[in-house]
Amino acid sequence: MRKLFSLLLIAMSITTARAQGTGAMRQACGDDVRTLCSGIMPGGGRIKQCMIEKFDKLSDVCKTALKEAKAQQSGK
Repeated sequence: MRKLFSLLLIAMSITTARAQGTGAMRQACGDDVRTLCSGIMPGGGRIKQCMIEKFDKLSDVCKTALKEAKAQQSGK
């Protein structure tokens, strides 16, 4: 159940970050995307899906940024 919640959190946060165009999210998660999802062609939600599948391997900085983006979305 905890993993499902984490996966939902990351999916929502990535979508929110993309919609808001936050540079902070890109900065926090950029290295993770390049490292964990380097072979993934952008578009069609493929990067987001890759990050969801590799959530456990994301850096703490990226996870924190995702949680903050989710908190900002909830606060609006």
